[in-house]
Amino acid sequence: MGIPLLLAALLLPLPATAQPLCPSSRAPAPGALIDAGLLQERGDAYLGFATATLHAGSPVNVIAHLERRRRDAGFAVDVPRVTPAALASVFAKIDTMEDPSDFDMMYLLWLWLGARRDLPADTAAAIEQRLLAFKYWYTDPTPTGIIDDKWYWSENHRIIFHMLEYLAGQEFPDRVFSISGLTGAAHRARARERILAWIEERARFGFFEWHSNVYYLKDINPLLLLAEYAADEEIACRAAMVVDALLLDIALHLQQGVFGAPRGRSYMKDKWSGLAEDTFGLQKLLFDDTAFDYASSSDAGVLGFVTARRYRPPEVLRRIARSERVGVDRQRMGVRMDLFAPLDAPTRPPAGFSYSDPEDLAFWWSMGAITAWPVLPLTLQTIERYDLWDTELFQDFAPLRPFAADVGQATQLAHGLARAIAFGLTAEVNTYTWRSPEVSLATAQDYRAGDYGAQYHAWQATLDAEALVFTTLPTDPVTRSPLLQWPDGDGYWSGTIMPRSAQHQRVGMHVYAPQYVSSTTPPFDAFAYQPYTHAFLPQERFDEVRRRGNWTITRKGQGYLALWSWRLPDWQPYSAETLAARGFTESFDLVAPGGTDNVWIVEVARAAEWPSFDAFAAAVEAAAVAATPLGTGAGGVSRGFDVRYDSPSAGLLTFGTSAPLTVDGRVQRISDYPRMQNAWVYARHGSRALQAREGGYAMRLHFPRGMRLLSAPASP
Repeated sequence: MGIPLLLAALLLPLPATAQPLCPSSRAPAPGALIDAGLLQERGDAYLGFATATLHAGSPVNVIAHLERRRRDAGFAVDVPRVTPAALASVFAKIDTMEDPSDFDMMYLLWLWLGARRDLPADTAAAIEQRLLAFKYWYTDPTPTGIIDDKWYWSENHRIIFHMLEYLAGQEFPDRVFSISGLTGAAHRARARERILAWIEERARFGFFEWHSNVYYLKDINPLLLLAEYAADEEIACRAAMVVDALLLDIALHLQQGVFGAPRGRSYMKDKWSGLAEDTFGLQKLLFDDTAFDYASSSDAGVLGFVTARRYRPPEVLRRIARSERVGVDRQRMGVRMDLFAPLDAPTRPPAGFSYSDPEDLAFWWSMGAITAWPVLPLTLQTIERYDLWDTELFQDFAPLRPFAADVGQATQLAHGLARAIAFGLTAEVNTYTWRSPEVSLATAQDYRAGDYGAQYHAWQATLDAEALVFTTLPTDPVTRSPLLQWPDGDGYWSGTIMPRSAQHQRVGMHVYAPQYVSSTTPPFDAFAYQPYTHAFLPQERFDEVRRRGNWTITRKGQGYLALWSWRLPDWQPYSAETLAARGFTESFDLVAPGGTDNVWIVEVARAAEWPSFDAFAAAVEAAAVAATPLGTGAGGVSRGFDVRYDSPSAGLLTFGTSAPLTVDGRVQRISDYPRMQNAWVYARHGSRALQAREGGYAMRLHFPRGMRLLSAPASP
C-alpha cells in the first residue's frame, strides 16, 4: 500500500463492518446506483467550497477537511488546532444537557468514528469521555444539580438518541456508562429494539414530520451513520432503506433545487428561500437540479453522502427528481387522531398503541400529541415523574401546570381547547402536489382547518429557489430586531391558524376561518392570533409583478402565478430595523387587513400553455371568482365561506369551510389517499413496501422482509 493510501486509511477508516448493505437482497444491478464517479466529482466540488477555512470548533467542518485530505494527499489540514479548547462550546452544551446537544453529540461521534486516530489524543479522549457519560434516554437518571433540557421525543430526536446509544454501545461493549450504570452491550441491545421500532413506524405510517425541509436532514444523518457503521446487518440495511424513502419523498417534490412541499414542521428561517432550507445542500449534491451555489461550509447533509462508503442512493431517485414529466403526487402519512370525539365516550387508540402505557409515550409525543387530550393523562404523569416542568422546553406547556393536580380537569380543559392546545399535533395528513419543470404547487388537503399550528406549512408555490409563495394567518405580530434573522419561535410566518385548503391540478383554494376565539387573558393568550392574513410574495425575486385589484399576478422565467385575496391586500412596509427585512429592498409581505377570515386562491401556469404572460393575466382577471361569507356561529366563531372560481385551466371549482371541493360539478377526493400515488410509485395506505420506477430504473423497498432491490436497464 502506497503512503497516500495508507494515510487515507488511517485518517478515515472504513466502517466497522465491510459487509454490503442488505446482504439478503440481490446485489444492485450495474447502473442501479447513482454513478460513483459523478458523486465523487460533485463531492469534490463541495469539498473545494467547504474547505477554504478550517473551523476547528465545528466537527462537521473538520470532517469536510479530513475527507478532502483523504481524497487529496496534497491537501494540508491543521488538525492540531482541533483541540478540546476549540470544541469547548460544543462540549459545554453536552455537559449541561442543553437542547439540541444530541445534534452536537452526533457530529462528535461521526468525527470520532471516522478520524479518532488522527485527532489530538486529548480531543479523542474528550469525545470518548462524553460518549460514556451521555444521557441517552429521558428515563435514565439525571446528575444532581443539572436540569436536562434535551428534547428526546420528536421523530428526528428519537432516532438520533437511539443511534447514538447503539453505536456508543457497539464501540464500548464492556465499559460501564456512568449515567445509567449499564454496559455498552446493554445500551446497544436497548437501542437496537428502539431503532427497529422507529423504522417500523416509518414503514407503516411514513413520517410524522411530513415533508420537513428541516427535520428530514436530522433523520438522514443518524440513519446514514447506522448504515455506515452498524455491525448488525439488519440495522444497517433497514436504516439505508429509510434513507431511500426520505430521498424518494424529496425527489418527488424537487422544484428547481427546492423541496417544494407543504410541511408538518418548518420555520421561516428555512422557508423564506430554498437556499436556506436544511435539505438544500444534499438536494444539490445528489440531484443537481439548481444552478445556485452551496450555502454552508458545514453542511451535514452534503457530507453525510460525501463521506459514505457503503451507502449510495438509487439512480431511479435522481431520475425522478430531474424528470420533466408534468403530473400529480398524492400522499398520506401519519396516524389519524380524533380530537373531537365525546370526552365520555370510550376512546380506542389507533394503530394498536396505548394511550396509557409509558412504553408508547415516545410514539405519541413524536407525533406532537403531547397536549392532545387522549394522551394528556400520560403526559402529565410523565412530566411529574421526570421533573420536566423545570426544563426550558416545557415552558410552552406552562398553561397546563395549574391543572396538573387534577388530571380529569386538565383532560376536560384540553378537550374543550383541542383546536388550540394541541398545537403541535402532526396527525394524519393528505398532501397533493402538481409539478412541472417551470412551477409546482403543493397543499396539505383539509389539514386541521381552523386550528392553531406552531410549525405547519399549509401550502407552497415554487418557481425557483428564491421565488416562493405561501400564506399564513399569523399567531404573533411581526418581530422587530437588528439581527436580521427569523427565530424558530417566530409566530408571524411560522405560527399559523390553519386554513381549510384544497387543491386540484394547478389551482389551490385556502379558506381561513379560525374555529376558536382569540383571547388576551392569560394563560389562554398563548393561543392568540392576529386580525389579518398575509402572503409571502418576494417581489424582487420575480421578473414581473402586477397588482390588479384583489389579484397579484407574477412571472418568474417560464412560470406564472396568480394570487387572489377576498380581502383587498397591500404591501407591508419594512424598515432597516425590522427583523424580517433580510436585505430585501421591496416588500415581500402582502397583507390582507380587516379580519381573520379570508379566502386566498392561487393558480400557477406554464408559459408553454399560454400565448403570453399578458394572456394568462388577462384570463385570470376575467375569471369569475366569489367568496360568500357564511356569518358567525356560537361564541362569534366564523362559519367561513363558500367559494366559486371559474379557473382558466381547471374549470369551475367550488369549495368552502364545510363544502366539498368540486370541479365542474364533480366532487373531488381530498382525503383518504393511498400512501403514495404518482407517475412513478403506487403504494396502498398501510403498505410497508415502496416501489419506484422511471425509464427502466427501479427501486423496491420491502420492509417486512428487509429487502432493498435496485435495478437498471440491461446494457446493450
